[in-house]
Amino acid sequence: MVDEIESIAILGGTGDLGGGLARQWSRAGYKILIGSRTLKKAQTAAAALLSEFPDLNVTGLKNLDAASEADLVVLTVPFSHHLSTLETVKPGLMGKILIDVTVPLVPPKVGTVQLPEQGSAAVAAQTFLGQDVQVVSAFQNVGAVHLLEDHSIECDVLVTGNKRAARDTVIALVEAVGLRGWHAGPLANAAAAEAMTSVLISINRHHGIEGSGIVITGEPKAR
Repeated sequence: MVDEIESIAILGGTGDLGGGLARQWSRAGYKILIGSRTLKKAQTAAAALLSEFPDLNVTGLKNLDAASEADLVVLTVPFSHHLSTLETVKPGLMGKILIDVTVPLVPPKVGTVQLPEQGSAAVAAQTFLGQDVQVVSAFQNVGAVHLLEDHSIECDVLVTGNKRAARDTVIALVEAVGLRGWHAGPLANAAAAEAMTSVLISINRHHGIEGSGIVITGEPKAR
């Protein structure tokens, strides 16, 4: 399925995490559609990336237009805008994979785990969107600061979703930016990765680390 992915919409691509993913995937050769609630913000973010790397294929669009045009969609908005963004772009997601990067952080206690009633943001997204959209959860534990720089990133990515083929596609996209992705089970397990973000925030604060992450030990056997 990954061979069919040529364009990626990043909704919330004007923020640090979305912008970092846009930077990495565009440099890996993908067409990137940066989505925002306003066209001007999306175009400004695209122009900033193109000023650094003029040869990239990057366009700024409003969220629904970006979602509708892309082969695969990534949601990187703050938790407070999670449901409202999904409501806006739902028509453009049908039949596609949605990578939900959302973490249910509730200020001011972002270092405290506060999962939503549905168990995780990703499960809430799947429930709202229905089975015509394949929601896959990933990238919650990668510091945006690393994606915005040019160095190897010592962090693995837990990938959860109810369809193995969809997880395979996302893991290939993880590897395209130089990270290691791991099948971490069904979408219900996204709760662990989402909760881990608050744990990592606490670690960053207490130990003065900028963008701590997780690494899975052990070597997988050939399948």
